[in-house]
Amino acid sequence: MNFVQRHFFQWAASLFSCCLWTSIAVGQPTPTVQTWPQAATGRIERMANFPSKHVDARNIDIWLPDNFDSLKSAGQHFNVIYMHDGQMLFDARTTWNKQAWNVDQSLTKLMKSGLISPTMVVGIWNNGQFRHSEYFPQKFLPLMPQGPRDEQIAQRLQGQAQSDAYLRFLVEELKPTIDENYPTSKNTRHNVLMGASMGGLISIYALSEYPWVFGAAAGLSTHWMGTYAPNDHIPKAAAAYLRERLPPSGLHKIYQDHGTLELDAHYGPYQKLVDQIMRDKGYVEVGPQANYMTRVFEGKGHNERAWAERLEAPILFLLGR
Repeated sequence: MNFVQRHFFQWAASLFSCCLWTSIAVGQPTPTVQTWPQAATGRIERMANFPSKHVDARNIDIWLPDNFDSLKSAGQHFNVIYMHDGQMLFDARTTWNKQAWNVDQSLTKLMKSGLISPTMVVGIWNNGQFRHSEYFPQKFLPLMPQGPRDEQIAQRLQGQAQSDAYLRFLVEELKPTIDENYPTSKNTRHNVLMGASMGGLISIYALSEYPWVFGAAAGLSTHWMGTYAPNDHIPKAAAAYLRERLPPSGLHKIYQDHGTLELDAHYGPYQKLVDQIMRDKGYVEVGPQANYMTRVFEGKGHNERAWAERLEAPILFLLGR
């Protein structure tokens, strides 16, 4: 290989690396035709098309607070919030419905107030048409009657359940990469899952399947119905699963909520069923040992704007000092 060839391949390798893992500072021009989110505070680093043996590749957006570099130099280890539907978290200009969670703004406010210790976010993009397939808890299926089970798989899971594979991607591939490249806390309590709707469902499922990896989970407007129509078979399957697999009280924290409008208008009875299971499992809602919170937000619907308005509540409950 001659000098020109050698340096061409070095340049190409460098270019590929930059494209794979790119830092997006506030106001920095977008370097590709894809519209990338811009954080109002802090910065976003992207692992583009993160590969997996278990599920399709996807983007991972990592949010870091403004003082990340100085804290890192001082030896700080960060809480990590793993959030599903990662393309909806930071910048309403880049989302399909022009709404966003504004996660960066809530976290910055709480950190500046001293209410939580330094925290970073790993935003895991959903997989579009396979979102339901990856987020619907796979182990609910054997607990459902055959007819509804077959219908769920065929019509909503695209013919295959992928949530167990998605969790293997999260636990075996993504989290080790994050821990290797960022100063994350190795304390299970400081590694948190969070999502809304189906994202809330997969968060509780992940905590139940991997309680030694994650210490807490939050589900905003958790979609216990599992479909877009009220039903009994999926909530009953969810209840049976939680009674068997939900980690016992003592080492974990769980947050649940819902609104009263739009899709959330159906959630009340299902969430009350889950609340009772939590209490039966020994979870406590009041006092210094509280490890479960369930809330109803009157007049709020099923959308990112509503979740952004109340985001501080689950963050404070799960990670508050």
